[in-house]
Amino acid sequence: MVEEERKYEVDPGFAVPDLSGCLPDGGRLVELPAVKLTATYYDTPDLRLARAGVSLRHRVGDTEPWTVKLPADAPGVRHEISRTGKRRTPPPELVWLVTAYSRGAELTPAATVRTVRTVLEVRDADDALLVELADDAVSVLDGKTVRSTFREVEVEFKTGDRQLLDRVEAALVAAGATAGGFTPKHVRALGAAAAGPADLPPVDDLPAEPTAADVVTRAVRDDITRILTHEALVRLHAPVGDDDTAVHQMRVGCRRLRSDLRTFRALVDADWAGTLREELKWIAGVLGGARDAEVLRERLRRTATTDPLAPLPDAAVGRIDTALAARHEAALAEVDAAMRSDRYVALVEMLVQAAREPQLTRAAAGPAAQVLPRLVARPWRRLAYGGSGVDGAADLTLDAPDERWHAVRINGKKARYAVDAVAPVVGGGAAKLAKALSKVQNLLGEHQDAAVAADTWQQIAADHPDDHELAVTAGRLVERERTAVRAARADFADAWDRASTPGRTKWLP
Repeated sequence: MVEEERKYEVDPGFAVPDLSGCLPDGGRLVELPAVKLTATYYDTPDLRLARAGVSLRHRVGDTEPWTVKLPADAPGVRHEISRTGKRRTPPPELVWLVTAYSRGAELTPAATVRTVRTVLEVRDADDALLVELADDAVSVLDGKTVRSTFREVEVEFKTGDRQLLDRVEAALVAAGATAGGFTPKHVRALGAAAAGPADLPPVDDLPAEPTAADVVTRAVRDDITRILTHEALVRLHAPVGDDDTAVHQMRVGCRRLRSDLRTFRALVDADWAGTLREELKWIAGVLGGARDAEVLRERLRRTATTDPLAPLPDAAVGRIDTALAARHEAALAEVDAAMRSDRYVALVEMLVQAAREPQLTRAAAGPAAQVLPRLVARPWRRLAYGGSGVDGAADLTLDAPDERWHAVRINGKKARYAVDAVAPVVGGGAAKLAKALSKVQNLLGEHQDAAVAADTWQQIAADHPDDHELAVTAGRLVERERTAVRAARADFADAWDRASTPGRTKWLP
């Protein structure tokens, strides 16, 4: 589940104000009896979890006493996963879930806090819980000794209108509460060491006159952050939005990092980059099976409803989806197995170290604006003009085999990633080229997805030769996919012409 809450520091004598004025029409306030909660937080000896904004705790009295909280995209928003289990023995599933942060280090008790909590519920006219306000008096324990105390108020969003949170906050602040940064209880309990920087460095803005090293370091950190911030959601098989998945984002991160290390190979240590690229190729390949199944299942739903005047039999479409679901489940099992392996833990360690200190050559010390354009020119030339048996983008014809279009798509991704990495420095034409290449890639991606889907529908039909309704349905799906292929090919020439204009490419040597 996703937890969204705000925290407020308050003095010991703070009194929760009357929140009646915050209520929606017909709403009511419900005050619950105070409860005592004792939570023990587990971490590595150097507090890797706390410094990364992650927690693993056991709390006495909860139905599912073990809980992991992972950071999400917005302040105060966290993914919360709870499980049952014995006290003093963290469930292996939750230990596995925080691998990207612990990197295999032992997790032991790091802090124990006792909270006396009074909860005030804000409910609507239908008695639905909208907001929960928790007034917490917290004691930090050292054995049975109270080492320190503090008080805070948490306001957690449950459902309804988020503007209600703003009204509650205004009332609390007017009564003396201090709204500030989101600092979890265990971080306050652990002190300065827990508030230190995370092992994964932030992706900082570039300086005014960056070196090539600055740009490469930023690109590497950006790619690794994308990988590691989505990997726990991959383990949970969780989405990251209405139209995106964690598998997709993690795989893109792997591909971008491999591409960036190749584009900037003159600026990075060859052995270091080679080892990292090989391991990224492995995990990206494992993720690929799950991603392909995701794309096909989404494609099936979309293609089947393309023409509402010519609906396809729901039962036959359902049987195709069942076959895809089995593939998806098997692919996710392979992902889980790979991410439980020692090889994967070693890769995570490599990624964190790579983000902290990329292994760069002396050539990276030069000015970015002078060094980088010639490095980007190579993947661009390969996309534009081809080579090693691969067509250039301008050479594609409407009747070329799907495989040739796919080969250009692969080169297009490499060129786009390279341009994306240097656009913040080069600006102007590079930024325009990056935008134009995105449109080119969208067309090539649509082409590839449609072509693969058409082959898949035919294969599934062939696997069920006695299912005539399925065969007819698959045939109709194939025709719709091939129509999409032809449309992508027809639109490609104009998109490529726009991308390859001198105004977008003259910065390339």
